[in-house]
Amino acid sequence: MLVARNLTKNYSNLQVLKGVDVSVSKGEIVTIVGSSGAGKSTLLHLLGTLDVPSSGEVWLGDTNLTALKGNALADFRNRHIGFIFQFHHLLPEFTALENVCIPGYIAGASNGKVQKRAEELLDTLGLKDRAGHKPNQLSGGEQQRVAVARALINNPDIVMADEPTGNLDSKNARELHQLFLELRDKLNQTFIIVTHNEELAPLSDRQLVMKDGKIISGS
Repeated sequence: MLVARNLTKNYSNLQVLKGVDVSVSKGEIVTIVGSSGAGKSTLLHLLGTLDVPSSGEVWLGDTNLTALKGNALADFRNRHIGFIFQFHHLLPEFTALENVCIPGYIAGASNGKVQKRAEELLDTLGLKDRAGHKPNQLSGGEQQRVAVARALINNPDIVMADEPTGNLDSKNARELHQLFLELRDKLNQTFIIVTHNEELAPLSDRQLVMKDGKIISGS
């Protein structure tokens, strides 16, 4: 479903990625692991179109993401790719429900349809009774589950997560791991996850191990 070919990324005289190839199938959970500085987050940002490769291509289905620019790229990314980060980045002035709805509104779906979908997602994630709470009224684990719901609101082809458990205690991290597995099994949801978590990586369908800007195993 997602294919990257010969991705490189240079910053001034530093080559961070050195000809990386990646393929991910529908319904697969792929983790990207490796030491700090190996290029994991850089690769994820290129796959998710948050950054532009120095060379190479990224395809999602029949769409060449590296050929999209400006508003066309932003619209495609909002509709087809979900994001989860280490810090949830919820807007503090909005409720959990409103935070989940925002990408749906940006995509132009009707308010009623978006709200219904958001309510269903929060219910699925065990947050039905927290929908009207603002982020500062939620625990860290609850905030991250709201972020997961937000990533799923537009039924994305793929969800990309950058250290999603990095700011959680061990209990909430394990619950989030289980949630990813349930979403894969129930919704056939595809995930690419950058992680240092030694419990999460082995649960994935495949691990891509990075070192010095290259994938050394798992591709």
